[in-house]
Amino acid sequence: MPRNLKITLAYDGSEFHGWQIQPGVPTVQGTLAECLKRLTGEDVLPQGSGRTDAGVHALGQVASVRLDNPIPDRNLIAALNDILPPSIRVNSVETVSDEFHARHSATAKTYRYRIYRGDICPPFQARYVLHDPYPMNEEAVIRCSEHLVGKHDFTSFAASDPDRSARIAELAADETPARFGKSGNLRTIHSSAWVRTHDELVYTVRGDGFLHHMVRNLVGTFLLVGKGSLKVGDVPTILEARNRSAAGPTAAACGLYLVSVEY
Repeated sequence: MPRNLKITLAYDGSEFHGWQIQPGVPTVQGTLAECLKRLTGEDVLPQGSGRTDAGVHALGQVASVRLDNPIPDRNLIAALNDILPPSIRVNSVETVSDEFHARHSATAKTYRYRIYRGDICPPFQARYVLHDPYPMNEEAVIRCSEHLVGKHDFTSFAASDPDRSARIAELAADETPARFGKSGNLRTIHSSAWVRTHDELVYTVRGDGFLHHMVRNLVGTFLLVGKGSLKVGDVPTILEARNRSAAGPTAAACGLYLVSVEY
């Protein structure tokens, strides 16, 4: 009898062209599907909680998939980690209700962005942080992130590339206001904060959902505040503008992590 599985995994996104399967290039979804087929003989496509872009990492991505094979959950963890590349690790497998869907059932996500502030970035960290050793008003960066908490229209921080239109069309049937409390580009941010560690400036944001490139566009805008090109008070104005050109550039993918997904 088919069972619905919730798979929680972590991955180094450096060598993948994002989560979503694409012809001719390595992706996390495609690699996981190939390994599941090798183990079970079943052609399945695991559905992720969201699509991380090329170069973006995950500490707690969640995928759901239906399998006929009776292999126990615990054994599936070990078997998958034996054949997956070292850059992908399955942390847990759990049999869940038939109604569970990794993306549709999600209620909140947390993302983290790391900026290395030291003069010389260690080579073992270079693929996992944005290296920015230049003068920056870090206090201003920390203060401006607080303006995001609450429900806002994040059009100014949404990707404006052609891929965005395809994503909107795909999600329209699922992310309805009745089901998720979200409409269009409206999202609710529960927390938004920067923390300064010894060598890093780290941004952590938790919300009910995120638009394509939203976190990276927020970080790019915060950095303009830190460099003095924008002021702390400009952030609410940028939100109200609902215009991508009003915000800053898209920060590099290497510093971004999907930390966790809540259900």
